[in-house]
Amino acid sequence: MNETEIKSLLQKFREGILTDEEKDKLDAWYLQQARNSTLHLNEYELEDSYEHLKSKLPIKQEAKTVRLWPRVAVAASVAILLGTGFFYFTESEEKAVQVVERTKEIAPGGNRGILTLSNGKQIVLDDVSVQDTIAAEGEKQEVTITMNADGTISYVVNPNAAGNSDENSFNTLSTPTGGQYNIVLADGTKVYLNAVSSLKYPTQFNGDKRVVELEGEAYFEVAKNKNKPFIVKSDNQSIEVLGTHFNVHSYANESVVKTTLLEGSVAVTSKNQKAILKPGQQSDVSESFSKIKVREVDTEEAVAWKNGRFKFDNADLKNVMRQLERWYGIKVEYRGDVSDVRFSGGTFRNKNLSEVLKVLEFSNIKFKVEGKTVIVYP
Repeated sequence: MNETEIKSLLQKFREGILTDEEKDKLDAWYLQQARNSTLHLNEYELEDSYEHLKSKLPIKQEAKTVRLWPRVAVAASVAILLGTGFFYFTESEEKAVQVVERTKEIAPGGNRGILTLSNGKQIVLDDVSVQDTIAAEGEKQEVTITMNADGTISYVVNPNAAGNSDENSFNTLSTPTGGQYNIVLADGTKVYLNAVSSLKYPTQFNGDKRVVELEGEAYFEVAKNKNKPFIVKSDNQSIEVLGTHFNVHSYANESVVKTTLLEGSVAVTSKNQKAILKPGQQSDVSESFSKIKVREVDTEEAVAWKNGRFKFDNADLKNVMRQLERWYGIKVEYRGDVSDVRFSGGTFRNKNLSEVLKVLEFSNIKFKVEGKTVIVYP
């Protein structure tokens, strides 16, 4: 962004009229600059530095002390202005990051999914009307699959039907590029499936375990049943719980499988090792790791996709772009080395791609969009 755009956003912030999109832009800009700051001034020191701040800002009208929203620390943000001479305003226009204009917007993804029944029949869920009965499973149609008013599909077991066999029949819910879908399994477990993902599960949970298989990413709200553990199998690992909330990130094109726990506890098993996670922790599993790695993380970032947002904290740019590939159905090409580019900030997933790329401008990179291909320049 150039000097005029920054000044406009600051003025709108002072007047309290920032839109969500403009707030995202300013938020991302401050986060990016604050991360590079070596100064640590508290709020009172910043207010005492009023005259110095005013002399550094190229704004003609009387300067005011600006208090940012809670998720961006005032001291860290304004310290950038004091310590660097607000270089973003004084940098030459030749270095300003720009997003190339294009004639056609690339729209975000939405609720799109394909349900594969036990007999192999595939149902495109986009074509199913809400509150419709999609299908019935089992020899005696013990399980009814319905589309709820909110678009979620649910499995309802007929308590009067015989279903005591240990044999299970399986369905698979899959999402394409630019798709996501929610499902309620027969035991009441809620699963939120992200783009380019699939979940294989039994139509009802017979036997002494509840086992599902995941490829891609999903958020689980597991129905409690202390007598029947819930097990999620994904690449290189198995997760066992009794009833809890957690996110699993297990894409084939990602080198690390990440399990993030929000509440309760989970046991992650890989390579004959086991790690017990506590709320706020994430386990990392990879073929290249000799053991399971466990660390404290920002759980909001891990489940932002479920809540309709992109959220990044010092994220690797290629990781960010892979998320955009899955959600917008684009292909990303790199022209130059971007291995050291990191990004902090976020925006909403319901925005067109051009709006998201504008937020990513703060990584000091350039984008060129050609059809469904995004070219990234350092």
